[in-house]
Amino acid sequence: MLDPKQLDDLAQRLASAMPKGIQMLQEDIGRNLRASLESGLDKLDLVTREEFDVQSAVLARSREKLAVLEARIAELERALAPGRPGAD
Repeated sequence: MLDPKQLDDLAQRLASAMPKGIQMLQEDIGRNLRASLESGLDKLDLVTREEFDVQSAVLARSREKLAVLEARIAELERALAPGRPGAD
């Protein structure tokens, strides 16, 4: 999730981009934009970069283990193939 400072900064930039007549209401607009952004981002079910990196590492380790197991199965299948010594 975005940290509150980033969210405040984004809301402030959006509010400051409003036309001059509306900028008088900038503080109110900023609060409303921040609340709207926060609500919208909460609905996206985002993960933090740290959570993403942890899951990426878990996936990489799982793929490595899978490759080792696939190679071992292929080796065992070759050893048990018909017509090869010890296949009986």
